[in-house]
Amino acid sequence: MVYPMMLTLLHGLSDDHSTWVRRTSIERYAASKNVAIIMPAVNRSFYANMVHGGDYWTFISEELPAAARSYFRLSDRREDNFVAGLSMGGYGAFKLALRCPDRYAAAASLSGALDIETRRDTFPQDYANIFGIDSKLKGSEHDLFHLASELAASGEPRPMLFQACGTEDFLYKDNQQFLGHARELGLDLVYEEEPGSHEWGYWDMKIQRVLQWLPIFQ
Repeated sequence: MVYPMMLTLLHGLSDDHSTWVRRTSIERYAASKNVAIIMPAVNRSFYANMVHGGDYWTFISEELPAAARSYFRLSDRREDNFVAGLSMGGYGAFKLALRCPDRYAAAASLSGALDIETRRDTFPQDYANIFGIDSKLKGSEHDLFHLASELAASGEPRPMLFQACGTEDFLYKDNQQFLGHARELGLDLVYEEEPGSHEWGYWDMKIQRVLQWLPIFQ
């Protein structure tokens, strides 16, 4: 029996598990595809096991996939599992794919907060709660640039990556830096940009493109 594929769809810093359904037409876009979309809530965790808070990395990487497959007949094959997200969720999507390349065939980041260190001064209280006051993130398990370099050198399977960011987005520079790093490493990355800012009209448009890009077979 062929079980449905699974797309884990991640929210941003100020949102929760309901926001994709409330702010886009994701249900309608996915209706004709053989894919189950799982939308978890992780609060303001940056998809990490927090110093002062929940173990959200363990939840998103271990507990959620197991729970979803216990409720529904979903495929556990790597080639049938994908992850995508926006802003903090774009960071989380690449974090999952780069740290767990044996489990995810593809990952998509929309307007992703991809350079974790540059966001420290923007959200100092969140960072203290998540990582600790004196945390050093560069070169750690939270640093996407470091994770990408490790994956490129590891010989492990490389997930396909999709990255998009509007040219007026405050995270545009972060996205350009990650794009250059990924291309230097030779990762399989599709990049798209067009006029747009950090807002739901842009993400509603781009999630349709993500669903077209993903290797979802109907």
